[in-house]
Amino acid sequence: MSIKNHILGFPRIGLKRELKFAQEKYWSGQCSLEKLLKVGRNIRKNNWKIQKENNLNFLTVGDFSWYDHVLTTSMMLGNIPKRHMSFNKKLTLDILFNVARGTKSTNETNGHASEMTKWFNTNYHYIVPEFYKDQNFSFSWKQILEEIDEAREFNLPIKVVLLSPVTYLWLGKVKGHRFNKLKLLPDLIKIYQKIFKEIQKKNITWIQIDEPILAFDLDESWKEAIYYTYKKFESFSKILLTTYFGSVLHNIKLISKLNIDGLHIDIVSEEPDLMILKKYIKPKCILSLGVINGRNIWRSDLFFWFNYIKKFLKFKKEIWISSSCSLLHVPIDLSLENNLKSSIKEWFSFAVQKCFEISLLTQAVNNKISSTQLIEWIKPLKKRKLSTLVHNSTTQLRIKKITQNLSITKRLNSYSIRQKIQQKLFNLPLLPLTTIGSFPQTEKIRKLRLDFKNQIITQNEYYTEIKKYIKYAISEQEKLDLDVLVHGEPERNDMVEYFSEYLEGFVFTEYGWVQSYGSRCVKPPIIIGDISRITPITIFWTKYAQSLTRKPVKGMLTGPVTILCWSFPREDLPYDIIAKQIACAIMDEVRELENSGINIIQIDEPALREGLPLRKSKHKQYLEWATEAFRLCTLNIKDSTQIHTHMCYCEFQDIMPSIVALDADVITIETSRSDIELLKFFKKFKYPNSIGPGVYDIHTPEIPKMQNIYKLLSQSLKNISHTKLWVNPDCGLKTRTWTETLLSLKNMVIAVKMLRKKIK
Repeated sequence: MSIKNHILGFPRIGLKRELKFAQEKYWSGQCSLEKLLKVGRNIRKNNWKIQKENNLNFLTVGDFSWYDHVLTTSMMLGNIPKRHMSFNKKLTLDILFNVARGTKSTNETNGHASEMTKWFNTNYHYIVPEFYKDQNFSFSWKQILEEIDEAREFNLPIKVVLLSPVTYLWLGKVKGHRFNKLKLLPDLIKIYQKIFKEIQKKNITWIQIDEPILAFDLDESWKEAIYYTYKKFESFSKILLTTYFGSVLHNIKLISKLNIDGLHIDIVSEEPDLMILKKYIKPKCILSLGVINGRNIWRSDLFFWFNYIKKFLKFKKEIWISSSCSLLHVPIDLSLENNLKSSIKEWFSFAVQKCFEISLLTQAVNNKISSTQLIEWIKPLKKRKLSTLVHNSTTQLRIKKITQNLSITKRLNSYSIRQKIQQKLFNLPLLPLTTIGSFPQTEKIRKLRLDFKNQIITQNEYYTEIKKYIKYAISEQEKLDLDVLVHGEPERNDMVEYFSEYLEGFVFTEYGWVQSYGSRCVKPPIIIGDISRITPITIFWTKYAQSLTRKPVKGMLTGPVTILCWSFPREDLPYDIIAKQIACAIMDEVRELENSGINIIQIDEPALREGLPLRKSKHKQYLEWATEAFRLCTLNIKDSTQIHTHMCYCEFQDIMPSIVALDADVITIETSRSDIELLKFFKKFKYPNSIGPGVYDIHTPEIPKMQNIYKLLSQSLKNISHTKLWVNPDCGLKTRTWTETLLSLKNMVIAVKMLRKKIK
């Protein structure tokens, strides 16, 4: 029997970020809705063309979204917060964007954006669905049916992808009166059944139902919900139950009871026990093997996977070959990268090339080509093992010595002692005011960096303009009367890529963009070898900023776990070793900042929670090396040096002991967009050091009202001592305009000054 192939999803931003630019023009009134819709159609058409050209057996339809696919699901199900519904109740693209971004409403109760958080353990984000008791659902947004019609022109079998109603409920949050959100499942299933019927009318055989929560340790209520759901799905199209980001063998007994037609498993993240699969997978159930890594950019060892699949074929004849997860998490096309050395470029594979790898592997398994072609494909991987770009004996020796005595990473004295020393040095007022780091990245600043990079302007011209920006940023912060200042980071294109450019062991792409959320794209650097600091990174600009003011200026660094998680890591070295290599490089920078008179240093770790494995049994090991890497950055610094860290858009409650173990003097953390749920947590958990809960959401153009900030801070003071409470936005301000930034910070300052009077 012929082995078939497919992918779970394709990037939707466009080859050169066409969707991003069209969205942002539309939001600013520079682009019509018709033009925006046309950009979306062209991207989908090109994605399907790539799949067809690479001989995939199915076109994957339904993976496109205008912001994120969870929000698309909310629109499809008519689950839109009432504050965003139009008068005539009709869903529009504008409503979708309002839910994600908020609106500049003058009504105090309306217009605010829904919460945003990380998609499992990735750097992709989704808008969190909101659930209310006794709410109704309906098949309201029929984009999926329109896309099926669009894909017809390619004359290939169509596989529709939908997010499971169970995972959808798992990802959402209850609002208003507390209730068990699983009580909404029966009504949700009825809507899914209607959707299935509409899809069936279009002669679609296969529906891919994404159920990534099967990689978690589920309690019985969620297992029962999954069983109940697929029982109700039995009489419809063929169902491909799709899992990814981890093994599902711990839930294999549950899966074996489901009446499904196919099961997709992610083999890249964790190889399964073949005997267990043989025992539990029904004979008629197709097994889709995710063997091409959808989360990293390395060329696949196709010869290894060829032999691996042959083992499966001994007990399972109905097999599909696929990506491990959606290709959403990798850049689109390696062929655009003309600036990479060919000897390095041949190590990589982006989304287009991964489609080719799936095709090549399928042909070999089907005996249509010789397996020697696979051996030819992996020759660059063998050459890489001998490359001098990969191995650095000095770095390896340094890590070996440090690993032998990990206890040395603890601070010299406890926080209570350090706090007194630092307060004497800085003499900060109650509720110190600061920001997270970045200030608006204007079009002028972006062009300036690009012109300097392309050698259109001289270094002297570039430095002059960057100094003007920093001088303006410092001046505005002083006018606002903030207490701890930042230089604004105008020289930085990205908090990870910028640092990586000063580290040995990284390479960079020109078009390696990946969607983070909405129109926000990131260009992760690639870790190809051992890591060390080449030259000082932040010293010059931080010292310049400090020379402009008597107030303390924070040194701004990115932490080792975040640099690791937001890069494409090498696959031949354990992550804990890579993190320690990065930590040593950051440690060198911290020491130089300290020696330069910078006494407050922020080491951002927004990805700490993101790197957490999905299985609880693996949490302890990860958290141990992740916190160790952070503390390694601050090895042997003075008690008077105040260490800050920042985290955002994650669920932190379950890792709070590890956050404490970082032993940062101050942690700034997102709370404004998650209905201050984290503040409620502090009723039970007394955080020992200082904390700055973000008082307003920077991902929306809304100007926060002073009264709302005052209210949030008042609530914070019920659970956090006024001697330990800092005040700040919830994230960096690079995506906002200067007008939005200054108005928002002004309201924040007014609220704090009112509270200070009340406390005194």
